[in-house]
Amino acid sequence: MASETVNVQQMTEELKAIRADLDYIKEHMIDVDTILTPEEKERLDEAIEEYNSGKAVSLEDFEEELRQ
Repeated sequence: MASETVNVQQMTEELKAIRADLDYIKEHMIDVDTILTPEEKERLDEAIEEYNSGKAVSLEDFEEELRQ
């Protein structure tokens, strides 16, 4: 009976350690949706450059051009 108590206590401690590790992982996990591939980064940079230089077209203007 004493060895069973030790095993239960040992398992409880291990589970607490695992829970702490899991909490750490959750806090430091990177959101996959925020990672860009090199190609995506390049396209984003180009889009930002176009927007800043005034070459961007509003969605409304774009939709109007499509209707014509």
